[in-house]
Amino acid sequence: MATDVHRTVGPQQASADSGSGSGSGSDREHGPTTPVPAVRVEGLTRTFDGRAVIDNLQLSIGQDEFVALLGRRGCGKSTLLRVLAGLDSAIEGTVLVPRRKAVAYQAPPLTPWRKVWRTVLLGLGRPGGFRRAAAGQTRTEVGLLSHAGPRPGSPSGSGAEVQREPLESALAADPDLLLLDEPFGALDAPARAGAQRLVGELWQRHGCAVLLATSDVEEAALLADRVLVMDAGAIAYEIAVELDRPRDRTDARFAELRAGLLERLGTEPAA
Repeated sequence: MATDVHRTVGPQQASADSGSGSGSGSDREHGPTTPVPAVRVEGLTRTFDGRAVIDNLQLSIGQDEFVALLGRRGCGKSTLLRVLAGLDSAIEGTVLVPRRKAVAYQAPPLTPWRKVWRTVLLGLGRPGGFRRAAAGQTRTEVGLLSHAGPRPGSPSGSGAEVQREPLESALAADPDLLLLDEPFGALDAPARAGAQRLVGELWQRHGCAVLLATSDVEEAALLADRVLVMDAGAIAYEIAVELDRPRDRTDARFAELRAGLLERLGTEPAA
């Protein structure tokens, strides 16, 4: 039987979790408090037609931690994000995630009859006035406030603009967990670099747990506190990124990290 608990993340939850363990009341009251992770996954398995796409996976993501999930196509990255988003419940294992979460995909379904600014309001689940204020603040940060007129998918909107819409919507929800599934894949190199920089800056400003699924090693090294490599439905490798922000691509340690991750993926670094 699978357990999928959507909970509030914060000090109250940490106190509740610490009180649920074994041991004396004195130990619970005076012992050190371990921060509750934003995400905790234990023994997660997801099968399709008898084949395990995710196989006994273990995962923990701390509050305000930015984690990148690397892996080849078909390794289970997107399936894992769908499970964490609550979009796939046919699972075995334990999945603990925050109630307040948001998702941005590479190719989001756009609603052509709604304007861009209304797209930002989708999924916020809050009163209309608050939603508009939150969306307006996020749009200002993302830099699209002047584009209130164009509709998603219309010729007047650039590819970069359309690609930013799911990010706007996700950030406007003020989530405890932000799930990003290859969100920059359709952008050209300059727009991709700008979007990566934007995500890093907004994450540092707002603070939340982030899981970025990507096949771009450099993107993972630029943005993440910790990089995981997924293979055959499980986490095969992980490494903490102990480099100052903003990251410097010319730093020898960055090059070493990139080369090591490429090797883990079975890809030769470019000469």
